[in-house]
Amino acid sequence: MSDSNPPGTAVTTMTSAADPLHDDIRLVGRILGQVIREQTTDATFNLVETVRRTAVGSRRNGVAGVDQLVTDLAQIDIDDTLHVIRAFGWLALLANTAEDVHLEIRRRHHLDAGAPPQRGSLEAVLDELFGTDDLDIAHLADLIETVSVTPVLTAHPTEVKRQTVLAVVNRVADLLEERAIFATSPSRLAEIDAAITTEILTLWQTAVLRLSKLRVIDEINEALRYYPTSLFEVIPSLQGELESQLFRRLDAVGAPPRALEATGVIKMGSWIGGDRDGNPFVTAEVLDEAATANATAALREHLRAVFLLSRQLSMSERLIQPSADLLELAERSGDDSPFRADEPYRRALNGMYARLWAYAAALTPSPAAPPPKTAERAYESISELGDDLDIVAASLRSHGSGLLATKLVDPVRRSVRTFGAHLCGLDLRQNSAIHEQVIAEVLAAAGVHDDYLSLSESDRCDVLTNELNTPRSLRITGHDYSALTTSELAVFETAARLHRRLGAAVIPHIIISKAESVSDVLEVALLAHEVGLVGPGHGAIDIVPLFETIADLRSCGDVINELLSNEVYRSIVAARNNSQEVMIGYSDSNKDGGYLMSHWSLTRAQRTLVAVTEQHGVHLRLFHGRGGTVGRGGGPAYDAILAQPSGSVRGSLRITEQGEMVAAKYARPVTARRNLETLLSATVLASCRAPSPEDSDRDALLEEVASASLRAYRSLVYDDSDFLGFFRSITPIAEISQLNVGSRPASRTASNRIEDLRAIPWVFAWSQCRLSIPGWYGVGSALEHCGAGSVDALRTLHRSSPELQTILSNLAMVLAKVDLEIASHYAEHLTGEVSGADRILDRITNEYDRTIELLADVRETPDLLSDNPVLARSITHRFPYLDPLHVLQVDLLGRYRAGDHDELVQRGIQLTLNAIATGLRNSG
Repeated sequence: MSDSNPPGTAVTTMTSAADPLHDDIRLVGRILGQVIREQTTDATFNLVETVRRTAVGSRRNGVAGVDQLVTDLAQIDIDDTLHVIRAFGWLALLANTAEDVHLEIRRRHHLDAGAPPQRGSLEAVLDELFGTDDLDIAHLADLIETVSVTPVLTAHPTEVKRQTVLAVVNRVADLLEERAIFATSPSRLAEIDAAITTEILTLWQTAVLRLSKLRVIDEINEALRYYPTSLFEVIPSLQGELESQLFRRLDAVGAPPRALEATGVIKMGSWIGGDRDGNPFVTAEVLDEAATANATAALREHLRAVFLLSRQLSMSERLIQPSADLLELAERSGDDSPFRADEPYRRALNGMYARLWAYAAALTPSPAAPPPKTAERAYESISELGDDLDIVAASLRSHGSGLLATKLVDPVRRSVRTFGAHLCGLDLRQNSAIHEQVIAEVLAAAGVHDDYLSLSESDRCDVLTNELNTPRSLRITGHDYSALTTSELAVFETAARLHRRLGAAVIPHIIISKAESVSDVLEVALLAHEVGLVGPGHGAIDIVPLFETIADLRSCGDVINELLSNEVYRSIVAARNNSQEVMIGYSDSNKDGGYLMSHWSLTRAQRTLVAVTEQHGVHLRLFHGRGGTVGRGGGPAYDAILAQPSGSVRGSLRITEQGEMVAAKYARPVTARRNLETLLSATVLASCRAPSPEDSDRDALLEEVASASLRAYRSLVYDDSDFLGFFRSITPIAEISQLNVGSRPASRTASNRIEDLRAIPWVFAWSQCRLSIPGWYGVGSALEHCGAGSVDALRTLHRSSPELQTILSNLAMVLAKVDLEIASHYAEHLTGEVSGADRILDRITNEYDRTIELLADVRETPDLLSDNPVLARSITHRFPYLDPLHVLQVDLLGRYRAGDHDELVQRGIQLTLNAIATGLRNSG
């Protein structure tokens, strides 16, 4: 296309003018340009336009054009610097929004055109399963009904977009969708464009950055917004679709009629307010606040839904005949208004509302809903409301109003049973090192053992097992425990109190970070035993070890085997439906051992865990601690789930949703539905697939390559004495810690060591300078070291292995976002006198070239994104506008580190962090 644009156009794209997505990005760019010109000056607008032309023109020629951008941006004052950063930052966000909208538009277009179901949809998966020759219908139906998929929202500090901004962006998305619908109406398009202009003007005048760092309660409230925005609507709808599709297929194959219930297939989890690992701001009081806020949100939604039903179900008894159970509900309602004397559904629902309101008032500080007209006895549990809604739905179906039951009542029934009085399962998490300190102090104060920490692992387990078998409490009333022990004991006491108040679903799991041994698990069991949550033959909560490092993943099978051999602990597992959950960490294993070794270790660990739990007759549930980036286990979820080792899914999946991915997936109903449907479909399909045969030659090959990759990665990251200085100079890691994106510190300790740095800012920092080494470094050296024979064998394996295809596809995706020209600019201007900086950059550059060459050989294509055209197009749209941001970030970092700590310089750095993360579409 021509680079000539109409007046007022500050931004554009490089794709074909026939592309509807191109048209929408061009539209928002034109409007943004108009706003910039009106809100600043012609000179500022012209600067933005000059920079845009340089960036677009350079990328069209396949380079970043850094030198010319440096010239264009030389000598501009700090005010114009901030204007340029904000212009390209907002454009990146608006381009992302247009991309998301067009994904849904294309999905709808395929649906309207009668195309086959899209890969990853429920319909496609059920078609595949019901199309098999050896279908066991009853088994399949049972399995699908009992599938459990739980996305767990976390508050890791990588969400860089404020909720205020997300609200405006969602309105722009709605308007772009509306624009597609009214494409043939010029008058309506003009109205829509005017509304988009209003929203973009609002964005321009809205501060990108928060004034202060988020508190935990702020993170709790921000996460809660996704429920009324999308989750309250989408989850019941998706559950209903699974039921209807399954029922239709069972009917088509002549299966015996059966009642179908898929209410439990999708539930939500959260760590926000319960995750204390390295976050001193999460206390017992915060835990109580979090659970109460969650309960208030759930009960507010149920009250809203029941109130709405009381307005909608206006049927007159003069025209229909309700069931006897419904009439009894109406008679017990306390609603004696003469105006509703012949409207039994309204009367019944008014009574249900009154009982629910009283129930909510007893559990939360305020029901946050209008009080009922008459006071009624509170429900004793939320399940009673579900039972009453069952009566309403059954009555409607009894007199020919099944459609009303399906469309109006069933979503409320599912919502009540899904979200209950707790909304989501709030997990506790703490580091094993903290648990052992607390246990040591408690045991010493109780006179059990004066020096627990000096004991061997075997002796520790003996002490802990004996105490678990003892009904007495170890805590000494009035004893002056340390602040740490007092705080931790208060958390467990609060958890037990919340169980009594809101039910066991409110806190279903305790996660143990850095779990390395059986005693790490038994210590938590003993703390839970102290407050009555577990005991011999009793378990009200799951205790979940998290294996994170390469070494821990290697030994996890032995730990779980020994743990399940402990009779007392095994009795607790038996009380938990004979189920043991284990969490595996993608982020820290990657930081510890590099990309390939992390994946291979995770695969091997899952296989081992499956075998061990099978030997003990225990059901294994795996919890995947994945992040948004490939360096933290990210990538397309559907392929990732299907690539899991045989037997590791088994109808259940828990997976973390972290940082910026929460907003990307759940801020809008269409994206929430697409994400949840993908997770559900993949879990169903993976659970039904036949086990793959073991292949020792394949495993030996992967072990060889992964081990070579580990050596190459650690030789740079941990063994090169100059690497730490290089990392801290070429990346904005120090500045990231100052960005107000989360309550959690960037490092677990005050140490500067890479080992103590959290995986999230580690990945975030590398993405900013466009090296992203956590997602690829070491692979090229490994392939070269292992030789041509291994490359040939991998090429053959790649053709048939979904697991290897997924691993290498994700690797290619990261490499497509690496930019050595940009990285060299960072190194040239920021590494200064850092020892060995040039040598380390040369190592990274050589490894990149080596990886590109050998990856193309294994995948049999030089095109990194041959299997991901959507991302290829996305990169074409967005990446030109990142280049000016990188140039300005380097300039501002250089000024700041030279001593210019002006507030506007600091603000500019933080704005570039935000904008680059937005443009890359992942930050941690």
